Amino acid sequence: MNLLWVLLRQRLRRDRAQSALWVVGIAALALMATTAVTSTFGDSAERAGILRLTMVAPAILMFRGTPNGAEEGQFVFFLMCAFLALLAGLMSTFLAVRHTRGDEEAGRAELVAATPASRMLPTTATVLHGVLANAVIGLGVAVAFVVSGLDVSGSFVAGAAVAACGVAFLSIGLVFAQLFRASRAANAAGVAAVIAAYFVRGIGDAAGEPSADGLHRTPLWISWLSPIGWAQRTGAFAENDLAPLLIALVFAVLLVALVYVFQSVRDSGASVLPGLRGRDHAGPLLSGSFGLAWKLSTGAVLSWAAGAAVMGALATSLTPLVDRFGSEVPEVAVRLQQMAGAGASLEQALTTTFFSVIGILAAACALQLIMRARQEEAHGTAEPVLATPVPRQRWLAEYGVVAFIGVVVVIAVSMLGAFAGAQSADDPAAMSQDAAQAAVAQLPAVFVYLGIGMLLFVLVPRVMIGVAWAALALGAFFGVFGELLGLPDWVHDLSPFAHSPLPVGDDVDWTGGVWMIAIGAAAVGVAIVAMRRRELVAAG
Repeated sequence: MNLLWVLLRQRLRRDRAQSALWVVGIAALALMATTAVTSTFGDSAERAGILRLTMVAPAILMFRGTPNGAEEGQFVFFLMCAFLALLAGLMSTFLAVRHTRGDEEAGRAELVAATPASRMLPTTATVLHGVLANAVIGLGVAVAFVVSGLDVSGSFVAGAAVAACGVAFLSIGLVFAQLFRASRAANAAGVAAVIAAYFVRGIGDAAGEPSADGLHRTPLWISWLSPIGWAQRTGAFAENDLAPLLIALVFAVLLVALVYVFQSVRDSGASVLPGLRGRDHAGPLLSGSFGLAWKLSTGAVLSWAAGAAVMGALATSLTPLVDRFGSEVPEVAVRLQQMAGAGASLEQALTTTFFSVIGILAAACALQLIMRARQEEAHGTAEPVLATPVPRQRWLAEYGVVAFIGVVVVIAVSMLGAFAGAQSADDPAAMSQDAAQAAVAQLPAVFVYLGIGMLLFVLVPRVMIGVAWAALALGAFFGVFGELLGLPDWVHDLSPFAHSPLPVGDDVDWTGGVWMIAIGAAAVGVAIVAMRRRELVAAG
């Protein structure tokens, strides 16, 4: 028991900065979203109008949740539950892989195995650490809702739903850490599982059965396949049913038991699934450090591009609903037009709103590719490259170029999807032009995040991953949804996405875009220059 406490305390100490960022960030998002919804949609009729709109356009539910009433708490749970559960899932899978497969790669697991600790004890400490982290997140969400004035019992049911969902994803991350030989592959599989669960839940909501009053929707059976769907089934602030969370807990117990079985039969450093054999001879692409950086990043670029293509198609294919949207929910229509700028048509507002989300995807792609450099450094695989005549400034600059190319690919693919979706519009040419302008307008903000990622990599490498994702999450929330939720202008303006040069009528103002390009270029330049004197930093 003393050894277990030592291992648990070591994990808590090691993750104190990252865990604090996740907990505070998720709770702050819950608090700000609830406050903004209360001030913006204080009228029950407005909330009911938005819910009835989702019955007309169920594709909206892919990115929201299950409508379950127009009361204030019910509406907040509809807007935020799936997103909060998504964040808790990402935090949990990263934690699980970092303290299992990551420790084996770094050699820490072997050192622990040389002590009187059993082979299972480190895994047990990781499970306890993950459960505690999710319990704190759930408590933070509940307190945020209570402070905002929502019902206490519903708030704690919502917090428990987010926490239970995180625990379910923790067990999934632990399984992937056993299956794959590299933490990179385990993390990628964990992220894919979380995103898949989010969209499976969305499909179940979109294909569900609406109620006669248009305020409720019964999800399709497929939502039972998603841990996020289990969280939503609690019906916080309405039914307050905790029974679906038992599924998440039983699911987690079974997967953790499977992890112990795998742990008992495999060698340290080995994996359940055999690694793929590489080619006997490298192709010309791998003849240099730039080609290696691109090869390592191809999978991530393709994944983000696929998501951007879907969003691009939705950006223009939903425009036939614009007239009905404007007549049934005029308040939200006004908010959307405010987001796009005075003089923007409602069609432009919807298109630019979707492309703002695509901008977030592109920024996430840029950050992930810069994080690839950090992973190479932490795992020790960057050192052999830098032992050749490759200066460290050039090495970092090459990852920056790869990230920029990845962003261009993501934006270009989203434009192709938008062009395909625009064919159903009354004026496909005009719609395609607006989509192209809105797509290009995302590049300056994404370039800022590319610079932020490179600066964090140079200045604070040990915490750059958590800080970078937190910066993107806050920027996305403030910039894309700030106007819609009625946040103060100064908060909205903190986000690079708030200054994207979006099309307004026949005009596009690139003043903010030029400034962001300059800021991004300055950040990239400072990072490359500062890299000259920075020592390599192993995994912390």
